[in-house]
Amino acid sequence: MRQEATTERVPDVLVLGGTAEARALVEAMDRRGWPRATLALAGATRAPRALGLEVRTGGFGGAEGLRRHLRERRVRALVDATHPYAARMSAQAAAAAGRAGVPRLRLWRAPWTPWAGDRWSEATDEATAAREALALGRRPLVTLGARGGARFPHEGFEQVFVRAIEPPAARTAGVTWLHGEPPFTLEDERALLLELRIDVLVSRNAGGGATRAKLDAARAQGLPVVLIERPTPPPGPLAASVEAALAWLDQVLASRQT
Repeated sequence: MRQEATTERVPDVLVLGGTAEARALVEAMDRRGWPRATLALAGATRAPRALGLEVRTGGFGGAEGLRRHLRERRVRALVDATHPYAARMSAQAAAAAGRAGVPRLRLWRAPWTPWAGDRWSEATDEATAAREALALGRRPLVTLGARGGARFPHEGFEQVFVRAIEPPAARTAGVTWLHGEPPFTLEDERALLLELRIDVLVSRNAGGGATRAKLDAARAQGLPVVLIERPTPPPGPLAASVEAALAWLDQVLASRQT
């Protein structure tokens, strides 16, 4: 039987996205005329505006599924530009790339650092963050995403306010869920803290500028902040900027020309 010819592209690069840095990277690649790339997004992540790049939504089926994808699509470079707290996805990306023999880069935005006047403390997880916050206040604003907010213990507080982009799977008594989608302005964040009478902020040290304003608002109002520590990224090359990621891609793709 005669097989029909296919025009399917063979991608050079797979970008695991869901962050502002991932969008900026694929947009920069598009401007530079790199059409042979795919941006992979989790199912709940909104796709960026139309680009000359393929956008893939949904999971791969763990590390083994991603390994098969890398081999079947003959991907020559993988950029993990997922959220700094997406530890499971990063671990799967590292394992899959290693098994497939594909160079991998972690695009890992720099964490926030305290400024003069900040009252920061650190916690290892939601449970320890709740204990720390309970020693500092009774009306926390929790910005850990829908899953992290659902895991945050609410016992002992007067009222817990959880802000997330996606709604929770289930409602909990004593917890008020707030919809919020970055970027946020300093004026809006200060107004929110005052309106809800927030006395402690609980967050993750995500870095970047889109959500920094809440920390500035807390500092301006003298509020304590509890930050959950970042997971350590898998071993391998790291890039803290889109420009550094592009330079890495230039080098890797040039060395793998066939």
